[in-house]
Amino acid sequence: MAYLSRAELEAMSFASLGTNVLISTKASVYNPELITIGDNSRIDDFCCISGKITIGRNVHFAALSNIAGGEEGITFGDFSGLAYGCQVFSQSDDYTGMSLTNPTVPEKYKSVLKSSVTISKHVIIGTNSVVFPGVTIAEGCAIAALSLVNKNTEAWGIYAGVPARRIKDRSQELLKLESEWVRQNASTK
Repeated sequence: MAYLSRAELEAMSFASLGTNVLISTKASVYNPELITIGDNSRIDDFCCISGKITIGRNVHFAALSNIAGGEEGITFGDFSGLAYGCQVFSQSDDYTGMSLTNPTVPEKYKSVLKSSVTISKHVIIGTNSVVFPGVTIAEGCAIAALSLVNKNTEAWGIYAGVPARRIKDRSQELLKLESEWVRQNASTK
């Protein structure tokens, strides 16, 4: 996979750009002036990111993911990530038929739900899952592949299904590994 150079990234004029950021040359980035990216984060091939997005440290978006921050925004906590083909939206058209839909129609004829999304620290979202506007995925949650998250979660749970529901607790052992990694990384600087 080829990545944009640091000079190419800086030329995009992100709101903030951390160190050691990798973005595929095949990713699409819209509204970079609204996007903040933390240290050691990576965006892979064929991802599309747009709108207001805050990406923490050590965040990964696998290939074919779509992150549509819109006006309200999406926040990704440190060490969070999206597996292949995930979709995260902070806004959605009204599907009831009470208004027109799609971006070609003037706002006065549409009814768009707009609400921020938070993907907290240590959240992992499985392949081809979808996260709806207004959702907060609490710290440490794992979302199984092919899940639809349309409601907030509780911390350190494993969620699966359509709609996603908590199926069991998730181990917090990774917090020890994070502490060790952070300590080791700080000593190498």
